[in-house]
Amino acid sequence: MQKKGVAILGSTGSIGTQALEVIQTYPEKFDLQVITAQSNSKLLIEQAKKFQPNAVVIGDEGKYQEVKDALFSEDIHVYAGSQALCQVVEFHEVDVVLTALVGYAGLKPTLAAIEAGKDIALANKETLVVAGELVTQRARAKGINIYPVDSEHSAIFQCLVGEFHNPIEKIYLTASGGPFRGWKADALKSVTPAQALKHPNWSMGAKITIDSASMMNKGLEVIEAKWLFGLKAEQIDVIVHPQSIVHSLVQFQDGCMKAQMGLPDMKLPIQFALTYPDRLKTEFPRFNFLDYPQLTFEKADAGTFRNLQLAYDALEKGGTAACALNAANEISVQLFLEEKIGFLDIARINESVMLQAPFISSPGYEDYVGTDLLARELANNLSFIK
Repeated sequence: MQKKGVAILGSTGSIGTQALEVIQTYPEKFDLQVITAQSNSKLLIEQAKKFQPNAVVIGDEGKYQEVKDALFSEDIHVYAGSQALCQVVEFHEVDVVLTALVGYAGLKPTLAAIEAGKDIALANKETLVVAGELVTQRARAKGINIYPVDSEHSAIFQCLVGEFHNPIEKIYLTASGGPFRGWKADALKSVTPAQALKHPNWSMGAKITIDSASMMNKGLEVIEAKWLFGLKAEQIDVIVHPQSIVHSLVQFQDGCMKAQMGLPDMKLPIQFALTYPDRLKTEFPRFNFLDYPQLTFEKADAGTFRNLQLAYDALEKGGTAACALNAANEISVQLFLEEKIGFLDIARINESVMLQAPFISSPGYEDYVGTDLLARELANNLSFIK
């Protein structure tokens, strides 16, 4: 593969830091051009000094001077603010943009990167959840590839290599079940943020870990899968697989199924998205069947974990429904982390916002922006109602 210029949006988060490990392993394959952070200036400065990118962006403009002063003696351009995120992805030297920002914040710079003709390594599922139709339309129009980084969608993508001409009958997204697998509503009432942040298999940021515990993460992945692979809701199923070895499956129209398997390690799908179609040799631990004599599967409990059903409802409704759901969830998760609401209130608020937010069936970009703002306001107001 030719050396690729890479921009990492969200380099201080879980995905971003692991992406830097991948880039460090293959210096002859990657040329790090841009790294960004919203507020973690300390780690951003450390990363910049170590990896020497062309440019850094700190989203929090109040920390611009701190970053600029710290990198004064380095040959690194320093920018600040959300608009700068959209500008740095346009750099001529950038070939691929890894969008690892958290939540809705990833939409605008991802669209900017597409307009600039850059391929996308997508770790920010909310971009497709919020505005999947708009994003995929623009990517097709510009001839841009979107390579999934989520382990489940990477698994589907890997299963489809060599099969793109064959229609998909169904896909199965696997879920670990999170820390509360098998729990019922009565037990979930008293769940604390500390309990919800203890994922059994994956090490992730706080937002996605809470989403995993509430099954919203899997719901968002269902919506993302629709846009990535051109599927209908009835073609996407979720199955609980506690061992997290089978990362997802594809079923074709002849009944044949393909699965992608391996030990849970996000560096593998990150690397595959950055190097496709090549597979580079790694020193990652290898899966041993004898260490896992049983791989088990269960039906997802969408009755108890209401967020999963809400995602299917939003997918069926279309328009701005998923945008409103995502915005509500970002607010309700933060409120839960701040211990201002209970665990079950996350789904309660999300459902109420979906019902109350104005619905636009054929939205443009500004409609998504307006829906996101209104849904956040509704979610905050609903947090006071028990």
